[in-house]
Amino acid sequence: MTSGRENTPARLQDVEVQLENRPGALADMGAALGRAGISIEGGGAWVVTGPTRSQLGAAHFLFRDGPAARAVLEAAGIEVLAVRDVIALRLRQEEPGQLGKITRRMANAGVNIEVLYSDHAHQLILVVDNFANAREVAAAWMRETASRRFAPIHIES
Repeated sequence: MTSGRENTPARLQDVEVQLENRPGALADMGAALGRAGISIEGGGAWVVTGPTRSQLGAAHFLFRDGPAARAVLEAAGIEVLAVRDVIALRLRQEEPGQLGKITRRMANAGVNIEVLYSDHAHQLILVVDNFANAREVAAAWMRETASRRFAPIHIES
């Protein structure tokens, strides 16, 4: 699959959007993407609450072509705050503590995880403040995991 740029492979990207806190906001977003033939690969949306109710919701969605998703969303009047590359890891779900171990390694490398969610293929998706360091941590994790004869994890960036 390509990202729309000739000879450039698609990479998973997180698209951060701001949605109105109202019935139908997600439906409008999904309809706009559907009309354009763009699939959401994972993500989530929520409203941050506190002493006063927010009128906006935060959303992060995963796409194979972030710039194409951005163009469709903006054309539909949806504010796109950022398009960022992600770290995608497949953890061994049957082994307790995997999330704590990989996130501790990220922290020890000075990587702040800003967003964490799962995609439809059951991969852990990380949006981080230091992509280069996070990619190094993930690559080392993959090598160590493979050397322990575990099923290799998949890193997509």
